[in-house]
Amino acid sequence: MYRLDQNKTPLFDALKRYRERQTVAFHVPGHKHGKGLKEFTDYVGENLMWIDVNGMEDLDNVCNPVGVIKETQELAADAFDADYAYFLVNGTSSGVQAMIMAACEPGDEIIIPRNAHKSTIGGIILSGAIPVYVQPEINRELGIAMGMSVSSVKAAIEAHPYAKAVFVINPTYYGVASDLESIIKIAHQNDMMVLVDEAHGAHMGFHPEFPVSAMRAGADMSAVSMHKTGGSMTQSSLLLLKGDRLDPGYVKSVLNLTQTTSASYVLMASLDVARKQLATRGYEMLTEVLRLAREARDKINQIPGLRAFGKEVTGTPGSFAFDETKLGVNVMGLGLTGFEVESLLRKKYDIQVEMADLYNILAIVSLGDDETSIAKLVDGLRGIASEHIGHEIKNATRSPIMPDLIVSPRDAYYSRKKVVKLEDAEGEISGEMVMAYPPGIPVICPGERITAEIIDYIKALKSEKCQLQGTEDPYANYIKVLGQDYYE
Repeated sequence: MYRLDQNKTPLFDALKRYRERQTVAFHVPGHKHGKGLKEFTDYVGENLMWIDVNGMEDLDNVCNPVGVIKETQELAADAFDADYAYFLVNGTSSGVQAMIMAACEPGDEIIIPRNAHKSTIGGIILSGAIPVYVQPEINRELGIAMGMSVSSVKAAIEAHPYAKAVFVINPTYYGVASDLESIIKIAHQNDMMVLVDEAHGAHMGFHPEFPVSAMRAGADMSAVSMHKTGGSMTQSSLLLLKGDRLDPGYVKSVLNLTQTTSASYVLMASLDVARKQLATRGYEMLTEVLRLAREARDKINQIPGLRAFGKEVTGTPGSFAFDETKLGVNVMGLGLTGFEVESLLRKKYDIQVEMADLYNILAIVSLGDDETSIAKLVDGLRGIASEHIGHEIKNATRSPIMPDLIVSPRDAYYSRKKVVKLEDAEGEISGEMVMAYPPGIPVICPGERITAEIIDYIKALKSEKCQLQGTEDPYANYIKVLGQDYYE
């Protein structure tokens, strides 16, 4: 299956050798193997601090790898069925931005789903590209956005034949996958690249019962959050490249525009070991993860007032396949919002789920779960249901708001702005993003017209104590809009 020996961990081994030789450090970081930060070192351990080092000949350098990092990235590319892999230490957000910057020049159009992560908008601002938004399908029963339909992508391509790329989420936060292979085929037939946000799909290429991964489907690039579902440490991700539509040297140069020159060896070593684990034991481990997720789903569905949705959504509009490790639970039957259930789980049962919205919570079942953690989640939900079963919340699901794009996100971002109260912003052109986080999907983006509907929706999110981000005002009572001189 693999061309290379996936049992190897070149970078991790080099770091262990550095530790074993008791190398005396006259280089940064200044804590010098933890001796200069004793309280922290006593808690996390000496080995961790010993491998928190900087680039040198034996350990290579992520900006221009020629040694152990190069070898480790080649192993990652082999494991993920890519031609090239690049380590990311600023999360998948940096990979998403690099994909867009590598594929698009200022003024180029890119077709993207309106429920894309905020990093996509960041990439559009940085690149100067013009977004062509595609409305995702909506499951009104659950109150969530699904994937893009093939027909909607085809229509966008026909209406914008000179677009440079199509951007796809695989899968969505709730585990829904679009028909990626068909989208790739149509895009390539029209000489467009396909860029994939695979923040929640690092594991999918290592077991046949998951939706197809971006590289195996033939996408040109994908950004993969190894830290979310692949087992590595937070903030560590991969950027993957396949085919000849982009020059790998150019992709590296784009990454080097924004990536740190002092990449964390702790994060990169975790990528090395997590890749080995997926490649050599992924099938076995993911088989158990699927068993646990299915067990949890079955037990939750026996609790009155709850619905743990799963593969039954496959075949509905915008859902070609489903990742069962995304344990979404619709809580409307309890008479509670998802935000309230999330809070109860955390404060009363010491359980923290991944996210919540008005109608659902989302728990991620992953490589680190076992029978004990699953039982605690089920028991917590059972306890909440026993105390709160009541009038079902009326589902007021609306389609994602797709405002009119008046100016490019880049022009709006760099334009002079003024600050107005949120309730006074109707008709203005937004100068910043507003999003609920998680999942980080913008309600309004720079350059879009603010409507009364958008203001009402933001107020509704605030009333549910949803965490809002993107505005300079941390409470989103005020929003920056384009200044009067822009309209003149």
